[in-house]
Amino acid sequence: MEHNLPGAADQAGFLIDLSNVVRDRSLGGPGARSLHRFRLVVKALTRLTGDPGVQVYPVADRSLLGAAREFTDRAEVAVLRRWIGEGLVEQVGDADQRLLELMELTSAAHTRTVTGDRFTAHRREYPWIQGNTDRFLKPVAGPSGTVRLVPLDMGVCTEGEISRADELAAFKKQGLLKQSDQPLTRVVNRFWRCPEPRCTAYDPRGGRVLLPRMSKGVPTCEMHCVPLTDAGSRPAMAQLKVMVDGKCKGRYTVEDGSRTGIGRQPADGIALYGLLPPAVAARISREHVVVSAEGGILLVRDVSTYGTQMRTAERHGRPGSWRRLSPGQDRRFGPGDEVELTPGVMLTRSARRFPAELAAAWRNAARNRPAPQGASLPTSLG
Repeated sequence: MEHNLPGAADQAGFLIDLSNVVRDRSLGGPGARSLHRFRLVVKALTRLTGDPGVQVYPVADRSLLGAAREFTDRAEVAVLRRWIGEGLVEQVGDADQRLLELMELTSAAHTRTVTGDRFTAHRREYPWIQGNTDRFLKPVAGPSGTVRLVPLDMGVCTEGEISRADELAAFKKQGLLKQSDQPLTRVVNRFWRCPEPRCTAYDPRGGRVLLPRMSKGVPTCEMHCVPLTDAGSRPAMAQLKVMVDGKCKGRYTVEDGSRTGIGRQPADGIALYGLLPPAVAARISREHVVVSAEGGILLVRDVSTYGTQMRTAERHGRPGSWRRLSPGQDRRFGPGDEVELTPGVMLTRSARRFPAELAAAWRNAARNRPAPQGASLPTSLG
């Protein structure tokens, strides 16, 4: 099969998301990781093109060989290492990013990529992914242990879906997800401090606080490569945006355990009067809604004279229906949800989530993912 591996992307007609293919149990082959699945994909490309010498360029994450014990056939590990050493397979830290870079570089030839990944987290940087139907092929199991390739419709992801994928990618990059795609809450719920006195990358008093990188199970400073020390609990926070006629006029942070009044001029809270024309501000109560955070869950309550509407976050490109909030009753305020105080004035929640919401989302994703034969899904966070 090595005659199908030219060792150069510009000589290949197809890129292969090797890590994605090798880990895809639905394609057959023994074990959690199997190079046999890659061979089946190359055979499928041979049938698709009618060319036994079809040229492919595989790109793999370094993590693919990081858990070599998951290959049932140890000889495959040796083969893969040799291919990487000879330049027949490109090994990088982030295969998704590299594949998309190569697709842009080879766009004139319309090089296609074989993958089951939807690249949601990369759609801001590569907007051409949105709605694409002709540059990606998905491998699916065929009859008698074969694999066939079908066009992968990438669809259009909402801003909330893209932001949530960003979160997952950031945690994955830092080694902060278990193999079950659940977060290491014992790490992400804490602040950390670098023993190097001049390092402020993890200092909560600065602006943005970096997530620690896990190295051999230990939170580690990315710049100085030394273990970090625990600096206390990290308060859960969410971000609210005030939108006026579709434009963001203000961003506000809400911490867990807080209660925040929002309106024209609340006694203690977020005042909107200075952001609005007087005629519009007059249609908003002095304290219009109250936003509270309890146990990592954000709630909104209508306390206005004029009433408040709310609609849930978009699903598959379609927003939910507007519904009037029941006065004096709390309603969950999820990522991407919108609360209309008066026509043209809305509160929205950033798609960034509390750790509790992240944990629930990852648990649900794991629960909905088909489990391999003989495996059981995790039921708790560690």
